[in-house]
Amino acid sequence: MTTTPNQSATSTPTNPKEMQSYLQGNKLNGRVAFVTGGTRGIGAAISESLASQHAHVAMGFSGNTEKAEQHLALLKDHFPEQSFSLHQGNVGDPESCRRTIQEVIEQHGRLDILVNNAGITKDKVITKMSDQDWYDVINVNLSGTFFLAQEALKHMIERGTGRIVNVSSLIGEHGNIGQANYAASKSGEFGLTKTLAKEACFHLERAGKLEGNTIGITVNTVTPGYVMTEMVATIPQKVLDKIAGGIPVRRIGSPAEIARVVHFLCSDDSGYITGQIWGVNGGQDM
Repeated sequence: MTTTPNQSATSTPTNPKEMQSYLQGNKLNGRVAFVTGGTRGIGAAISESLASQHAHVAMGFSGNTEKAEQHLALLKDHFPEQSFSLHQGNVGDPESCRRTIQEVIEQHGRLDILVNNAGITKDKVITKMSDQDWYDVINVNLSGTFFLAQEALKHMIERGTGRIVNVSSLIGEHGNIGQANYAASKSGEFGLTKTLAKEACFHLERAGKLEGNTIGITVNTVTPGYVMTEMVATIPQKVLDKIAGGIPVRRIGSPAEIARVVHFLCSDDSGYITGQIWGVNGGQDM
């Protein structure tokens, strides 16, 4: 079985007791965040973590309206002081990417944070991978990240501040049998992140908005290792034990541990960090 570390599980929303694990604060008070794939798995945890810091959160999803609405209702109940919204679209389609970014801006009045979390897998060994298997994964995981960031960056440059965080994967660093398309897409996010980070500073400087700007626009990537989503939880315990045995900290991570790193990178305190790749993998890559 091929296990994809950061793929979101088609899961039920996090329950209220699990939400208590997020230490509530004001790091993102009043900010507007858009999290693609934000209603399930790691994306749901990121949405919850951002909300715990008093952000208003827009969540992208592709097909499961019922699950998305369940998660929306849960967040509204747990964080009644903030606003939340759902935005259905196809990350693999450029026009859908542009439309959802504009929807968020229109509904919330601004966009401060973009978290590119949505991703898919179509696993096959290279000799059996079809052209469509390759293009579908590249289109969603890499091209979608580009088109969403491109549209968001225009708005952020105009305002002079913003945060973009891309969710890549340990597989992008290590590769994996049966995941050439996924590994290439996730590795491609590294170069895209660094280029976006440099161009954000370049455009701010040209616009006269860089000097003395301690918040600025930053672009970073997190690379989760094995994370206990519902998908991973279906793996037999014996296999999970073997996986955990190969991780230096000897355990599998939780979605909340990824989410806390993301919400730090979205805060004002991270203004001197840009173009960086943050491994959150229990020491599997160091």
